[in-house]
Amino acid sequence: MPKMKSVKGAVKRFKVKKNGSVKRGSANRSHILTKQDAQTRRDQNSPKTISKADEKNVKAMIN
Repeated sequence: MPKMKSVKGAVKRFKVKKNGSVKRGSANRSHILTKQDAQTRRDQNSPKTISKADEKNVKAMIN
């Protein structure tokens, strides 16, 4: 039986951390950041993880 292929879009967007949780990027970070509040821009710099409900599906797409 052939191997399952990774979903390349998911591979580019997510990364599994050592503790098993999955890192993700923040939305609205590409351009026109002057309209955003400074607090919002700072908050978007902090690392984010996906929810437990989505974790199983994302790991299946990555591996």
